[in-house]
Amino acid sequence: MMYKPNFNQRKALRFHHFTRKGYALFACLGRVVTISVLSVATLTSASAAIDDKGMTETVTTNDDQTDKEATLDDVEVTGSRAPLALGQAARMVTVLSREDIQAAPVQSINDLLKYAVGVDVRQRGPIGAQTDIGIRGSTSEQITVLLNGINICDPQTGHNAFDFPCDIADIERIEILEGPAGRVYGTSSLVGAINIVTKDAGGKTADVRLEGGSFGYLSAAGRIGLNRHSLSASYTRSDGYSRSKAGALNSDYSGGKVFYQGGYAHENLRLKWHAGLSTKGFGSNTFYSAKFDEQFEKTVKLFTALQGELTAGPLHLRPNIYWNRSHDRFELIRGSEDKVPFNYHRTDVFGINLNSYFDWLLGRTAFGAEFRNEDIVSTNLGEPLSDPFSHYKVGLNRSNLSFHLEHNILLKRFTLSAGFIAVKNTWNQMPFKVYPGIDASYRIGDNWKIYASYNSSLRMPSFTELYYSVGGHKADKYLKPEELHAIEGGVKFNTTHFSAKASVFHHHARNMIDWVMDTRETEPVWESVNHTKVNTTGLEASAILHSSLFTLHLAYCYLHQDKDTEDYLQSQYSLEYLRHKLTASLLLHLMKWLDLSVMYRFQDRMGSYTTVDGEVKNYHPYSVVDARLSWNADTYSIYIETNNLTSKRYVDYGNVPQPGCWVMAGARYHFNL
Repeated sequence: MMYKPNFNQRKALRFHHFTRKGYALFACLGRVVTISVLSVATLTSASAAIDDKGMTETVTTNDDQTDKEATLDDVEVTGSRAPLALGQAARMVTVLSREDIQAAPVQSINDLLKYAVGVDVRQRGPIGAQTDIGIRGSTSEQITVLLNGINICDPQTGHNAFDFPCDIADIERIEILEGPAGRVYGTSSLVGAINIVTKDAGGKTADVRLEGGSFGYLSAAGRIGLNRHSLSASYTRSDGYSRSKAGALNSDYSGGKVFYQGGYAHENLRLKWHAGLSTKGFGSNTFYSAKFDEQFEKTVKLFTALQGELTAGPLHLRPNIYWNRSHDRFELIRGSEDKVPFNYHRTDVFGINLNSYFDWLLGRTAFGAEFRNEDIVSTNLGEPLSDPFSHYKVGLNRSNLSFHLEHNILLKRFTLSAGFIAVKNTWNQMPFKVYPGIDASYRIGDNWKIYASYNSSLRMPSFTELYYSVGGHKADKYLKPEELHAIEGGVKFNTTHFSAKASVFHHHARNMIDWVMDTRETEPVWESVNHTKVNTTGLEASAILHSSLFTLHLAYCYLHQDKDTEDYLQSQYSLEYLRHKLTASLLLHLMKWLDLSVMYRFQDRMGSYTTVDGEVKNYHPYSVVDARLSWNADTYSIYIETNNLTSKRYVDYGNVPQPGCWVMAGARYHFNL
């Protein structure tokens, strides 16, 4: 097949025959097992056993003999509460494998997601400094971000949602579920979810990485694994690619990560836990206001979680408990609190949930509940505190309670998955509301699969949308929750060396939240408002061709939103969407150990922004080319890569220009202890 980095390589397991009888190997294991072939540097609906809590194990094969020795029809990912395997999934999930991540010319998870065609990555700064990520025309507030199945969304703002405590080398895979995912991931999954799954320790091993490049970029990382425990740490810094009018660095970056995870298994009980810390400070140049070009932000985040799996006869119980804390300090004028007071925020999120399922005569049924409490103390977000302390004068606390029920009918070629989530939030005395969904798929022969779905979900306003009324902003604390209903249909074709899929979808959204500005005003301000309706219609298509010498992937997404506004009304988020997005990647195996990957993307964004001089400008289409040349031996890898090869000048977000050509070189080494 293709040559791949061999870090943490496991011996391949090959099975020659599958059966769904109760005495079969996979049934006896008591958990979902998936067989898959993973391609390098492609974004595809890959095969990984995924449940909604990230607890399912995966068995993979790694050569072309797989298709000759075993029937690999049963490899689809499920996007449901109950873990489904063996080709029975009714909904498509895009998976970026470990090999995809290692081969891509990127330095962060944020950069990697640019090549998922349905994902909109709007960067304000590179290396993961700050990125707004949406799915199918959504804003960064409207998706759920998960770490090993645990919701790590920050209720303060979606701007800092992608502050992960783990290094990109810790990632086993990334799962992207497009469309409403309330039934699967809860209330914040309005238009989709992104789940980051970290890899297990895998014996006694160690990995080190060192990188350096343009703009003073330097990154070092290490990871050690001891059976069921692993510990990793990394540090990254850069001088940045721009300076303020006064000549000071204003896009510099410095940050570190520490991540520990462990596990325990005995008979019918399995436990997993993780704890991580992410800290970073970055020049925010003109992130939030074009008039101030020396902004700065500092964030510190702590993540903890304990996950369990208990099997008692036919009943499977999966309880989780987690606590996340976030500190955020924003400086409008860097280092000058006497001129403009800094904004301080601290959020605490505590959650406990139970997901259960059992098999019976009529299929597989899942049920469960979740309690989540979100708390913030701040200088400007919330109501006055009865007992102010430190910088914190105001705050807000709200709780969310949800129950879910789902049933899956599994036939030889047909799957039907239907259920609902019932939600109640203490904010604004919201009553219980029910959001249903149904997915169906049918396999035609050995190569074709068709699917259709209807799903609904909601999203509570962030604390920033409710209360941020400073610095040219005016918030509305009486905003309504966003609601979305979506229908989708698609088809997938798969053979040994070629696969393709296509889907069409329509989203009907009510009370969509956005920040808008009336440019007719003498002193216009950004106001948080509920749009009455936003309708989104879209098309996605992709194809992959691979052989032992190359892998070629093409993908295209088209969106149209019919919420038209007057020319004088400028939008920050929901009306600035990607009308066209085209991605392409080519991986060439030049020699036994030498690979070249070239990645291309074209983006055409709707919407406009206002310059510091008051001029309204439309976003312009642009193309970017990234490349990576790597030598991948058994225990080490040496590589050089370049981002924005043609040094294209562009903006993902108004008044925040992105860097030109960025060159980086690095090396990784893996060894057994």
